[in-house]
Amino acid sequence: MDTRTTLPDLDRLNREGLKALIFSQQERLRTQQEQLLSREQEIEHLKLLLVRLRRMQFGCKSEKLARQIEQLELKLEHLECQGSEAVPPGEKESATAENANTGSAKKPGRRPLPGHLPRQIRKHEPKHQACPECGGQLRHLGEDVSEVLEYIPASFFVIRHVRPKLSCTACDVIVQAPAPSRPIDRGMAGPGLLAHVLTAKFSDHLPLYRQSEIYAREGVELDRSTLAQWVGQSSRLLDPLVNALRAYVTAGDKLHADDTPVPVLAPGNGKTKTGRLWTYVRDDRSAGSSEAPAVWFAYSSDRKGEHPQRHLREFTGILQADAYAGFNPLYEAGRIQEAPCMAHVRRKFYDLVEAHHSPFATEAVERIGQLYAIEKEIRGRPPDERREVRQKRSRPLLDSLHSWLQEGLTKLSRKSDTTAAVRYALGVWEALVRYCDDGRIEIDNSAAERALRAVVLGRKNYLFAGSDSGGERAAAIYSLIGSAKLNGLDPEAYLREVLTRIADHPVNRIAELLPWNVLPASVQASQPAA
Repeated sequence: MDTRTTLPDLDRLNREGLKALIFSQQERLRTQQEQLLSREQEIEHLKLLLVRLRRMQFGCKSEKLARQIEQLELKLEHLECQGSEAVPPGEKESATAENANTGSAKKPGRRPLPGHLPRQIRKHEPKHQACPECGGQLRHLGEDVSEVLEYIPASFFVIRHVRPKLSCTACDVIVQAPAPSRPIDRGMAGPGLLAHVLTAKFSDHLPLYRQSEIYAREGVELDRSTLAQWVGQSSRLLDPLVNALRAYVTAGDKLHADDTPVPVLAPGNGKTKTGRLWTYVRDDRSAGSSEAPAVWFAYSSDRKGEHPQRHLREFTGILQADAYAGFNPLYEAGRIQEAPCMAHVRRKFYDLVEAHHSPFATEAVERIGQLYAIEKEIRGRPPDERREVRQKRSRPLLDSLHSWLQEGLTKLSRKSDTTAAVRYALGVWEALVRYCDDGRIEIDNSAAERALRAVVLGRKNYLFAGSDSGGERAAAIYSLIGSAKLNGLDPEAYLREVLTRIADHPVNRIAELLPWNVLPASVQASQPAA
């Protein structure tokens, strides 16, 4: 719109006319300034949306950095392969010695092969039975031993159970051993195969149809529908164990909670709807606890607040979560104490830094970073010690941050995204700083976000869950696999052990099969950091 106007002849205007003209021009200028400010705010908001959408599409910056590292590692691998090919076999030893003397292209030291791996001993006897020079007798002088790491592809095999029948010669009574129990009654899948299928689907994110194709290459035809039946029957068999896991998780005095969307195939029309997977993590290792960590997942067909309220109906203690309104009724009764996530506060400012390099947001991120530096120092210490350090060092930083945010709010436009980020932080401030007064509480909700990573990765491969019951099955297996990993166990070995024993295990002692109670050497894995 063309807002240009022609000025009247100022020499002919009287005093009142000049005043009216000035007021009119001032009003027009104010309107234009408001329009410009609104346009700038819209531009900043669109930039912020673009940053968030790019993050959703391409992953966060750390993921991009990880991909760059992978590319550099591939390039390094290529150069090292080229260097190895360039040295003739007979010259490798001399070249190695020369490099050692000059200090160039130093080869990394070879690590010893793991001691827990089984060894096959292959003896290579000399072809000579007597001295090749004089024919004299040979005596043992010693031996040279070298080890080579080898790999045999995973393979199927069949266990044939044979039960002889014996009859009494005097009274014709027949004696026979009882048939061994199976995870699936009259099913042909053993516990090891079932554990592999479950782990491949829910931990390695390999859909059943792809597994079917892989098994076919090994000469075993297993239809996707057969695998799906095994998953469903295994999930039903494991239900009592998942219930015991839920009881353990909700019996703690502090939980991390979060949720993520899961596309679910809607019945009848072939389209997808959006379900939710909720995660609840009990993990107090950062506060020096020796209690076993665990995670429990639950599925719901929507994101109504009634679901977490039902999940946590028996829980009493501290709930670390985002500012989702569905949790609010849990806090009103007083039995559950709110502890928000500082990472959510930081993320809102960080997005502003990425979008338009806001100086205010940059300073906010730096101030929050100082709080995280303190948390890194006291991770793993007892709650009383953590509280003491926080009161002495973190509390002054938080008080300064609070005053600075309030002061900044008076200088920012009410409609800007920066103002929205500040208002979010101030809106949860009372609960946000609660971690300074209680050493059990963490500064953020990262434990729950880490638990959801497997779901996010799997969601990219599955595209959608087949039904609401499929979402419930996924929640059950994610619970067991996630808890096994938190306790440093190989999830496939753990599921194999559980599926071997659960059919004959007394249900009133089902807690004996929880990950921290099943610790044979066959299910051990590297211990994750707290």
